[in-house]
Amino acid sequence: MKKKIAIGVQDYATLIENNDFYIDKTSFISEWWDSRDAVTLITRPRRFGKTLNMSMLDYFFSNKHAGRADLFEGLNIWKDEKYHALQGTYPVIFLSFANIKFADFENTRKAFNGTLWNLYLQYQDILNDPIFSDRDRELYDMVNRDMDTALASQSINNLCRWLSKYYGKKCIVLLDEYDTPMQEAYVHGYWDEITAFMWPLFNSTFKTNPCLDRAVMTGITRVSRESIFSDLNNLTIVTTTSDRYTTCFGFTEDEVFAAMDAQDIDPAEKENVKFWYDGFTFGKVSDIYNPWSVTLYLDEGKLGTHWANTSGNGLVGKLIQEGDAELKTEFEKLLDGEAIDASIDEQIVFSELQGNMDAVWSLLVASGYLKVVSVVFSGKRKPDYKLALTNFEVKCMFESMIERWFSTGSYFGRFMSAMLKGDEKAMNAYMQKVALNTFSYFDTGGKKEPERFYHGFVLGLIADKSDSYIVKSNRESGFGRYDVVMEPKDMKDTAVIMEFKVKDKSDGEETLYDTAIRALKQIEDKKYDTELLQRGIPSERIFKYGFAFEGEECLIVKG
Repeated sequence: MKKKIAIGVQDYATLIENNDFYIDKTSFISEWWDSRDAVTLITRPRRFGKTLNMSMLDYFFSNKHAGRADLFEGLNIWKDEKYHALQGTYPVIFLSFANIKFADFENTRKAFNGTLWNLYLQYQDILNDPIFSDRDRELYDMVNRDMDTALASQSINNLCRWLSKYYGKKCIVLLDEYDTPMQEAYVHGYWDEITAFMWPLFNSTFKTNPCLDRAVMTGITRVSRESIFSDLNNLTIVTTTSDRYTTCFGFTEDEVFAAMDAQDIDPAEKENVKFWYDGFTFGKVSDIYNPWSVTLYLDEGKLGTHWANTSGNGLVGKLIQEGDAELKTEFEKLLDGEAIDASIDEQIVFSELQGNMDAVWSLLVASGYLKVVSVVFSGKRKPDYKLALTNFEVKCMFESMIERWFSTGSYFGRFMSAMLKGDEKAMNAYMQKVALNTFSYFDTGGKKEPERFYHGFVLGLIADKSDSYIVKSNRESGFGRYDVVMEPKDMKDTAVIMEFKVKDKSDGEETLYDTAIRALKQIEDKKYDTELLQRGIPSERIFKYGFAFEGEECLIVKG
């Protein structure tokens, strides 16, 4: 039976009370409870139902929702009567760091304090009970937006103590999106300040807290123990490669196809939905679908980059833009549909993201942009992974991201038009603007490295022309040696061969023109046009270009 699709609703009770579309994930309650783990950290990509599941835990366990059996009747958790007695019996502290997104530490600190203060306001009445001392009430009243770090770090611990004393039962703490402030801190450059703030808060809440029964944290990444988890030896970590809670987040293929049937969607569309949104693997369970995109598809009936176009891609874009030539070369392979070999470590060390490709791949896997195709255990300390883009939606997202890097003033598009027409003069005019506008994207620390630019430039070609051209490169990472072939999918279109070189006086190059001519000579000497000619493309429709770089200057000569 068709149901209303409520987009963006993350409150469990709202969905159930309105009888809106909901895929039953209540088995998560029993699986987590039966684990008896003290503190559980679960990492999943964004928009994968983490907040909705945390809301579900709150409604099930919190004594604020006692007597709400109606929210669970008929669902998986209610089939086992032993769980009936648990509903609504615990003091539960439920908070989220999802909105703590600021470009500086001072505003971030105030946002933390505001989140904790709002939490306190929910319980202000209980401190009137005579079981609490004047000192308790004084401490309670000291919590506000301007409190110091020492008080903030103890705030949840103190609240657990008061709730436990009032209700006679230890607390459950639910913390959603714990790592959002940390990702913002890394992007905006205040990592040390944020970890110094969060470490005592986490230690006080989850380690030295005698009034804590159990806790769950959710996030996208598993941040390294050296940052905020150094003292939490009671922490159970469940990542995307773990075999626990594998079907609790995201939709299985059976769930997606059953939902499509219930919404009266043409069965022939199932393969298209699979192509766009399947590809996630949690533990040994494959064919996990992105729930945000599936839900929007069920509502609108249109395929598109729903999940990939939501916020949260800033860090990913920054790492690819600022990555070295080798990283961009590997990314070319991914955009071409190939798999790459990598070592990954699910314990993300943010300080290693710059200059460590394996750390970048690890973050992309944790965030859901890459999937593990296979794992090879070769006897080394860590296994080798074969990674690929997760699905077509992710591929579209990266292509759009790269296109935006080159969209300034539309010079890139004009350059491409001139190149395909063989207009050498216009190419040079536009390329100077393209180079000036995009060098800053691909060079860091004030270093001007042309190799980073033209590796990024090739990513732009792949993203912009993938519908009509097969873009091939030799992908050698040696400085200044990088040929590119644009092979048309339609035999009537123009083919293009490009060779990039950096001016080198030791090779007798006095001018950029000398360098460009040497690039053209390499195209001829190495017969880069052989495959194009064999395909039947006449030589007059194979344009050859030598690119010469010196600093931010570029000269292009047509052969």
